[in-house]
Amino acid sequence: MALPPHLRTLARAEAEVLVEVPDAPTIADVLDALEHAYPALRGTIRDQATGTRRAFMRYHACARDLSHDPVDGLLPDGVVRGAEPFRVIGAIAGG
Repeated sequence: MALPPHLRTLARAEAEVLVEVPDAPTIADVLDALEHAYPALRGTIRDQATGTRRAFMRYHACARDLSHDPVDGLLPDGVVRGAEPFRVIGAIAGG
């Protein structure tokens, strides 16, 4: 899993982190595992009460934006096999 610089700093983690997930992981499984391993990230990527993705956070994997995919859907095969990272990206807004 790849994290953007501001989340790395908060979590005191490297650019890529490994988390333990079930055999058929979902986005929710990955985020649960990430927040368990790095408690400082709770509430930064998704709302703690609702589990909803924060507005300026995006999920990407295998050249796809997964931000609007159901969080209980399976991750792309490339991520499951470990060939591609699941990325959490802080979106940039401005004009």
